[in-house]
Amino acid sequence: MSEERLIVVAADAPCGFDGEVSAHLGCSPFFLLAEANGSMVSVSEVVPNPYLDAHQLDAVPRFIRDLGAKVIIAGGIGQGTMEIFHGLGVDVAPGATGTVATALGAYLRRERRDEAARAPRREDGDG
Repeated sequence: MSEERLIVVAADAPCGFDGEVSAHLGCSPFFLLAEANGSMVSVSEVVPNPYLDAHQLDAVPRFIRDLGAKVIIAGGIGQGTMEIFHGLGVDVAPGATGTVATALGAYLRRERRDEAARAPRREDGDG
């Protein structure tokens, strides 16, 4: 049973699912906020990055956490920034490319495969 959660995607433009994923989180001018419930995803809004020119290591992670995000998807994310996200309880999905829709789909498919791999297997036979 899936629960609704907020996934944030670093985006180059405010184009919703059709926008391109930003190559690097710190240079991302926009963040797309997507509500995910199982395999269903909807755009809740696109917000500008208020820290685009600030160059503060923890500013963007705290902003994204304060939006209510459970996951951040971006192209590149520095190691220090990833550690900050983890400390704030936000899962990190670096290495995304292509459109926001492609990146969200890839993330959700990978997540489902991981959940299936962790699920207990039923043993047939004695017992």
